[in-house]
Amino acid sequence: MNTPFTRVNSAAILGIVLSVTALGAQTVIKAPDNKYTPAQDVELGRKAAGEVEQQLPILRDEDVTSFVASIGRRVVDAIPQEFRQAEFHYSFQVINVREINAFALPGGPMYVNRGMIEAARTEGEVVGVMAHELSHVALRHGTAQATKATKYEIGTLLGAVVGSIIGGNVGSAVAQGTQFGLGTAFLRFSREFERDADLLGSHIMAAAGYNPLEMASMFKTIEKQGGSGGPQWLSDHPNPGDRYEYITREAQSLQVRDVVRDTRAFTHVQERLRRMAAAPTTEEATRKAVGTRGSTPVPDKRTGGGSGDIASPSSSSTSYSEGDLFRVSVPSNWHERPGSNAVTFAPDGAYGNGEQGGSFTHGIEIGVARNETHDLRTATDELISSFARSNPNLSRPSAYDGTRIGGRQGLHAELSNGSNATGQQERIAVFSMLLPDGNLFYALGVAPRNRFSEYDGAFRRVIGSIEITQ
Repeated sequence: MNTPFTRVNSAAILGIVLSVTALGAQTVIKAPDNKYTPAQDVELGRKAAGEVEQQLPILRDEDVTSFVASIGRRVVDAIPQEFRQAEFHYSFQVINVREINAFALPGGPMYVNRGMIEAARTEGEVVGVMAHELSHVALRHGTAQATKATKYEIGTLLGAVVGSIIGGNVGSAVAQGTQFGLGTAFLRFSREFERDADLLGSHIMAAAGYNPLEMASMFKTIEKQGGSGGPQWLSDHPNPGDRYEYITREAQSLQVRDVVRDTRAFTHVQERLRRMAAAPTTEEATRKAVGTRGSTPVPDKRTGGGSGDIASPSSSSTSYSEGDLFRVSVPSNWHERPGSNAVTFAPDGAYGNGEQGGSFTHGIEIGVARNETHDLRTATDELISSFARSNPNLSRPSAYDGTRIGGRQGLHAELSNGSNATGQQERIAVFSMLLPDGNLFYALGVAPRNRFSEYDGAFRRVIGSIEITQ
């Protein structure tokens, strides 16, 4: 809204909030450049929602779902006209996991964790997070960030969307990514986009009848209750800096009319959730989902096991910046390829089933695995165990060596495996360390056993080049 505002009673609700008419100091928010069409946002969101609902436990409770949908519709109705898309269809589901989190997909599907509702002190705190997430959708931040970050087409982006949501412990060896790579183009937004979603979210809250300060207070609740492993929501939504302060300042330029206070529905829903069996963690839920899936070895008809046909690592390097998480330099004859939610750097011919195949035979995969509260050794053990589910011949480390990754203390081990792509023996160098938010940063260097010594030096140079930028 760009109409000038007139100050009203500054004592009401701490003198804060927005209406259709209010103060002129309101920040003007603009949607960023985007090469994708709104219809493509909808396509991505619809397909990703189908995957999400297969792999995460949806809470099937009419009272809880109806409550979330009702406040969601109120928030959607308050989205400024200039950010409305006729193609978008907003929908609302609750995920039965305990972490304080929520996410919304391109085109409108939104999911709120049960843990978010249970942790909130007021209905407005739940609305604050929902308004933030829906602001990302309205501003089309997912495909806008993909516009800046990638050259990939719509089919490739779907896996990124799903992988960045599901995260957890899905391994690839090494064939499936965990929580990183192209997926950051959708759900791990830039700090600029985070700030815009905070500010537009505060505008939407006020227009919907909620005090924008409750968004700021919920962010404080998230920080306090995130646990020693780091708040899951904040790991996906980096703090632009002074978040609480600038939301508070923005709220002072806004005015709410017809204030919505806590309702009987909110109290009823919280009481109903408390009577239910405890929700699992996201890690537990995704581990269960991964346990139902396996992989079948795919013969490599092009390389016959991939030894001499694959070029040696180049001595020159090419640098890549992966979102706002890290920078890395890799041999210049290795090419970047996003997986479902990890990024792989490998030479030509190094994929077991063609360039669109899953596993790779030479190169390095870098990603982030969600870690609840575990120490580095335990988190790394769990990561390797998750890889073993789809790689039954994968060995376990007898010991770890200490190493440095991006200036932080890390671990290193070497494993053996029967390649799913070739049926040949391969070696895998595992590197891991904990990020500031508690999640596990890892790298997997893979090469056939008879060429591992040739590739191992390249793996170590890649690891030595990593700069963590989050």
